Amino acid sequence: MINVGILGSTGRVGSLLIDDLQNDGQVKLSACHVSNKLNKTVPQGTVVTNDINTLLESSDVVIDFSVPAATELLLTEVIEGKNKKPLVIATTGFSKHQQNLLIEASKLVPILYATNMSLGVAVLNKLVTLASKTLKDFDIEIVEQHHRNKVDSPSGTALTLAEHAASARDLNLDDVRVSGRDGIIGARSKDEIAVMSLRGGDIVGRHTVGLYNDGEFIELNHTATSRNTFSKGAIKAAKWLVNKEAGLYSINDCLGL
Repeated sequence: MINVGILGSTGRVGSLLIDDLQNDGQVKLSACHVSNKLNKTVPQGTVVTNDINTLLESSDVVIDFSVPAATELLLTEVIEGKNKKPLVIATTGFSKHQQNLLIEASKLVPILYATNMSLGVAVLNKLVTLASKTLKDFDIEIVEQHHRNKVDSPSGTALTLAEHAASARDLNLDDVRVSGRDGIIGARSKDEIAVMSLRGGDIVGRHTVGLYNDGEFIELNHTATSRNTFSKGAIKAAKWLVNKEAGLYSINDCLGL
């Protein structure tokens, strides 16, 4: 039995993780990190704590669906503390400093980092790479839609899709990304990759990657209809990661893509 701790246990996906872990015979919910009261029933013996070190000490692997500041504390504790445990990280919106911490921690423990734990999105990334490389003259436009409460924009998933598209064309995303258009801006440049965001209602997540040319276009879509997609994907990743060597892994590694 694999003991799994949760960072971000009071969040939308963290709450689902608590339930999904109890319905999987290979894993056990061992600890929940909380910054305030946990309004969720957990199995007897589950450690509920606001201390990162206690979370790590109580777990074989930690799944993180939190916020960048909390992930930073987790990575710092792994780097500086004695409890070196595998981490499955699905938090997005990292600063450059936090990205560097992620890299440094992955030299000490196995870390699977994915901006989206959906298995379908993992396949979509592969399809985007293939289409972007093959259809080099097509314009690439990415639109992501999420619920009104999402705080980062564009979504981490949309940026990852854009990175795959740019890489397939030997481009640096930072040089070609456009995330807003307004006024008389002139014609679209050949290499630019647009990443646009829509927010409203309770949309779990929808991503559309369009490749447009004169006379034809292709649109690749992924729609998440339940957040359990992310929690179950993270549990699958945790099971795969727990006995791996230190390093930075992706959801594609987990799926063998």
